[in-house]
Amino acid sequence: MPTIENTLTSRLSTATRAAFGWSVEPDLRTATRPEFGHFQTNLPLRLARPLALSPRTVGERLIGALDVEDLCLPPVLAGVGFVNLTLSPEFLVGQVAARAADPHLGVDRPDAPQRIVVDYSSPNVAKQMHVGHLRSTVIGDALVRVLEFTGHEVLRRNHVGDWGTPFGMLLEHLAETGFPEEPDLAVLDGAYRSARRRFDEESGFADRARRRVVELQGGDSATRSLWERVVAASTDAFSVIYERLGVRLQPGDVVGESRYQDQLQATLDDLDALGLLRVSNGAVCAFLPGFRTREGDPLPLVLRKSDGGFGYDATDVAALRHRVAVDGADRLVHVVDARQGLHFEQVFALARAAGWLPEEVRAEHVAFGTVLGSDGRPFKTRDGGTVPLAALLDAAEQRAGSRDVGIGAVKYADLSCGLGRDYVFDLARMVATDGDTGPYLQYAHARLATLLARAGGAPGPVTTLEHPAELRVAFLLTRFPDVVQDVVSTLEPHRLCGYLHRLAVAVSAFYENCPVLRAEAAVRSSRLALCAAARRTLAAGLDLLGIAAPDTM
Repeated sequence: MPTIENTLTSRLSTATRAAFGWSVEPDLRTATRPEFGHFQTNLPLRLARPLALSPRTVGERLIGALDVEDLCLPPVLAGVGFVNLTLSPEFLVGQVAARAADPHLGVDRPDAPQRIVVDYSSPNVAKQMHVGHLRSTVIGDALVRVLEFTGHEVLRRNHVGDWGTPFGMLLEHLAETGFPEEPDLAVLDGAYRSARRRFDEESGFADRARRRVVELQGGDSATRSLWERVVAASTDAFSVIYERLGVRLQPGDVVGESRYQDQLQATLDDLDALGLLRVSNGAVCAFLPGFRTREGDPLPLVLRKSDGGFGYDATDVAALRHRVAVDGADRLVHVVDARQGLHFEQVFALARAAGWLPEEVRAEHVAFGTVLGSDGRPFKTRDGGTVPLAALLDAAEQRAGSRDVGIGAVKYADLSCGLGRDYVFDLARMVATDGDTGPYLQYAHARLATLLARAGGAPGPVTTLEHPAELRVAFLLTRFPDVVQDVVSTLEPHRLCGYLHRLAVAVSAFYENCPVLRAEAAVRSSRLALCAAARRTLAAGLDLLGIAAPDTM
């Protein structure tokens, strides 16, 4: 169904043509209190000078030609050249009823669904997931849920680090010391750290580790078997974390760096044939227009290092090419921290130059900030190490006294923060049941569920909206489709978080001002229906964020 803004914009455009013979795109915006269904346009101010008329004259003629009786209360001319529009209670009654009857709450399905590849989480094999992986995992999962809910086909890609020199060190160490009987990530992480020390300090180990890399890349059966055991143990451990977080990543979504290794040389050969590569200090690089160092020198994208090895620049270019040419992606979404911004700009630019990323395919880097400790620095343990994600979740669940509430608190705190912002990890604030928190939204849902259970039976439709608190809830319910589509367009989940918080606050004000169970029969029935619509919208919104919506708290 069309959005309210689109309908009003169309009516204003029609009125402008009728009154002045002009086709102008109206500038419609929500007024200072949009939650009450107020809109405003500055068309009279914009058209006054071109028409050589006063803004008031333009506004009066525009209102005279404007047909919005079925949508709004009578339009009002305000200020130096604005027209204010307020949705009528009767219109909102119909809108709430229509959305309540729709399985998707008014969210339209696209006529031409896209195939969208979302690359997120991406931990390193043989290393514990830590707080640094939280944002990519949680943000990526929310985007996947929203994109799928709106009818798009989503291919989840967990681009784990499972290749390269670090694995030569680890595999050589395990080959010499034995594969652990219980290879959980803590044990494998410890083995990697030991391998790293041996690589730096032990004579001869570095050479053996480098030979092990060659054997892995060459397909040596014993080395390959050991590597597969490490990858399998790591994938199992990642799955435990994903299940605990309630994210939709599955083992089949793991597409590691190793998947593209046999494509790297062909990728470089094709780029070379296109004249996009040159050798610099022994390395094979792409120098793309517009990319320069701080000193003003051309900035390379290093595709093959001087020692002949391929780095992640080459892997990401090959992966992008594969996702467009083989996976058939219409849109590429990479959920990776902001420090990789320049890297993705270069990768996208090179793929465009090569013709592997057509203009009609949208490629986006969803860049996010850092999780900070109370000292304002990147979140670390007391001894300066990274914080294991499992330990962080343990602490959240213990503090909240509930798994759903603890996990929901952590996820909401992460998602409600604007993507580009850093945020402080503060469990006490996160688990609070007041303020802009996940538990506050969960409590709002549980309160509605309890009220509806006490009322008994299925409520009928909304039939009347009289109190301002009712109107506010009703209008916010009509905004759900717009907000969801906004997230699809911007890939910013905090927009949905903000909407759900506004709805929860409006529901709280509704409770305070509008008796439900004690109201007379007709009003009681209508208000129960409004509560049911609000509960369902909160539940749907929380689910899109990957947060549980409990019926009791």
